Amino acid sequence: MHPSIHTHLPTKNSAASNTTQLQPPILPRPITRAIGTSYRRIPILSIGRDIYNDTRLILSKLHHLYPPSASHPPLSTSTSTTPFNTGVEKLLEFWTVHGLFGRAAALIPKELPLLRDERFRRDREDYTGTSWEVEAIERGRLEALVEMRNAFELMETTILADGREWVAGGEGVGMADIEAVWPFHWLTTLPGALPPPLISSSQFPKVFAWISRFDTDTRAAAKKAGKPKTIKGEEAVGIMQKAGFAEGELGVAEGDPSGLKRGEWVEVWPTDSGSRHRDRGRLVGLSMREVVIETEGGEVGGVRVHAPRHGFRVRRVEGGKL
Repeated sequence: MHPSIHTHLPTKNSAASNTTQLQPPILPRPITRAIGTSYRRIPILSIGRDIYNDTRLILSKLHHLYPPSASHPPLSTSTSTTPFNTGVEKLLEFWTVHGLFGRAAALIPKELPLLRDERFRRDREDYTGTSWEVEAIERGRLEALVEMRNAFELMETTILADGREWVAGGEGVGMADIEAVWPFHWLTTLPGALPPPLISSSQFPKVFAWISRFDTDTRAAAKKAGKPKTIKGEEAVGIMQKAGFAEGELGVAEGDPSGLKRGEWVEVWPTDSGSRHRDRGRLVGLSMREVVIETEGGEVGGVRVHAPRHGFRVRRVEGGKL
């Protein structure tokens, strides 16, 4: 089994263990550059010399590469898995990532100490491409409150209306819950983000009970799994330098709308945030769901960086290698 590192950077050292290299909340993050990626969001996952960017892809890869077993409990404990539920899961993923996240971020209380930190505000501006001055955040707050209240109401009066405990029904947390709950859960952890007269357990008891169940179950699962080993940045680099690849090459699909061919030099970046930070390398994999490039930068050299197609852009680098 190839070693795996979770940066916030996770790395799996064996079939049953993983390693974490913690990263600062703002740039610079020299270790992510050292392992061979310019991607600026965290967490990222490395398994051997394969680097997986974006939480959606990370969840998918962990499910595929580490099927449920005695040493690898399933990511989802739901007893309800059908094609319909999988479709609902994907729709919730798109809704939360590309709809709710920006609105939720606009509800960060202006009293939060981080918003008084000039470095943090400049970093967020680089990340989002918008102003993070307190006045600008306050202007966007009213619209964000409307959108998030509508989201709470939607969950309360439709998906959770029949009294079910989990989005897909059945027993236990499902992938649909994981995809849907995080912006709601995150906001309930920020004092002052949700004004009680508009959004509270009084108006939305089913949603708040769902959030509470999720929090309880995930804390219990984390306690059972135990804490991952935390390592220093140079250790993460050393682990990857000695490792092989976790997957064979994906291959480049014939007739892809991009017109890209295997071996061409391309750059890949997220389209919603962090788009100034782009990975560049040789295209070794392209499907309708995933793009894989082999980069030569950093101290590891020859790593494969994976990103989902949805929400990311891949473009040919004119003139070849940069």
